Amino acid sequence: MASSTVTSSQPHRPPRPNLVFRRLRGQRSPAEFAAVIRRAGLEIGEQVSCDARYIGRVEAGEIRCPNYAYERVFLHMYPGRTLTDLGFAPRSSVRGRRARDIEDAPPPRTANPANATSETSGTCEPYVPQNPYDPYHPHDTYEESDVLRRAFMTGGGATVAAASLGPVGLARDASAAQRPVHRAGASEAGALEEAVRRIRLLDDRHGADGLYRRAAAPLRAAYALLDAGTTRQTTADRLYSGAGELAISVGWLAHDSGRFDDARSHYAEALATARMTGDPGLEAHAFCNTAFLARDAGRPREAVRAAQAAQRVARPVGSARLMSLLALREAGGWAGLADRVGCEQALARAQAFFERGTSDADPEWMSFYGEAELEALEAQCWSTLGDWPRAARHARRAAGLQDPHFTRNIALYTAELADDLARGGRPDEAAVAGMRVLDLLEEVQSSRVQTMLAATARVLLPHRRASGVSAFLERHASTPRTA
Repeated sequence: MASSTVTSSQPHRPPRPNLVFRRLRGQRSPAEFAAVIRRAGLEIGEQVSCDARYIGRVEAGEIRCPNYAYERVFLHMYPGRTLTDLGFAPRSSVRGRRARDIEDAPPPRTANPANATSETSGTCEPYVPQNPYDPYHPHDTYEESDVLRRAFMTGGGATVAAASLGPVGLARDASAAQRPVHRAGASEAGALEEAVRRIRLLDDRHGADGLYRRAAAPLRAAYALLDAGTTRQTTADRLYSGAGELAISVGWLAHDSGRFDDARSHYAEALATARMTGDPGLEAHAFCNTAFLARDAGRPREAVRAAQAAQRVARPVGSARLMSLLALREAGGWAGLADRVGCEQALARAQAFFERGTSDADPEWMSFYGEAELEALEAQCWSTLGDWPRAARHARRAAGLQDPHFTRNIALYTAELADDLARGGRPDEAAVAGMRVLDLLEEVQSSRVQTMLAATARVLLPHRRASGVSAFLERHASTPRTA
């Protein structure tokens, strides 16, 4: 008998693994990724019974196209993408006779989720089921969450905050799994906030490459901690805010080390957390980083839209500095679209907001944003627009203004300067700046900086005879790249 997923005239096709979906999962286990999907579904009112088995079937190619409920969740998690962008087949290509009877419109929502049919049920169409709304089973795959929760709670906030996952923090003691689970309290919320601060501090000094994999474990523990619950709303708010900020921090480490799919997933998780709790500051932060990622990933229009969304939700926060940074994110998107007028208008707003100064409403995570970062982001805009002399002027100011504490940013700004000088026809000055970056790379691990410097080296290759260029190229070629 022919498969119910295709018409009798269609030849049998062996499953083709969904490699895109596997990349989106990143370093998370199937159960962890399933938990992310369930949380994203709740954010938009969809209750999907996603578990590790479902993730495995998608990645193996057994589910070529998700049902309508999962489709809405996936498109919510990855805005701007289509199902085919996520590695799925077009819905029309997997429909059989029964699916054509259903047609395109999804059936009405079932009144009782307990009576809904699971996507994996053998009694209905595996790819386009009779009822696309799945029940939510909170007991499905929480064994792993329980272990993580116990590992996180090692007997009080002081112990948790002091425990070292490398230098990051949050518990890793194997014996913690044998200790009783208790509700989270203020000490655990404080430990979570401290972990966020430590990650940001280490990134400022050393860059993202050496931190990303170690920071993923505290993030898993943080979301498991949310499952434990708390007796006070104020503590719950701190836990959700801390988990969202930690997701953004880990997403940034992925972003800065070139793991764009992982970063997008972490930012989406933070955005879902913000919306569930009604936290405009966290939502603005998630949109801010999403805009930055979209720009770096070559999706400038998405960068503009995400930055504009961030500005809308950030207005109640009351921070002029936050609005300034978000306007710069928008400017970067306009530059990517080669819209000089739109870019200049956004840059003008960014400068006007910046000149209003700091305030108590400025988010803690914005400690990096000062005049140096303002200059650097404007330099990047002019560089994208091909105005190399103007870009170099701003990049030089950025490197000169940066606080020595932010070693990674000094390396980044100097790399930007070297590239702008090289492309602007000043190879000797570019080589000098490149040498400074190589000095800084002895203590900074950043794929972003290394990628920029490699591009500069390629631009300088035809100028080997210029003063200092040959020495820079030789030293660059002998410098090992981080894995």
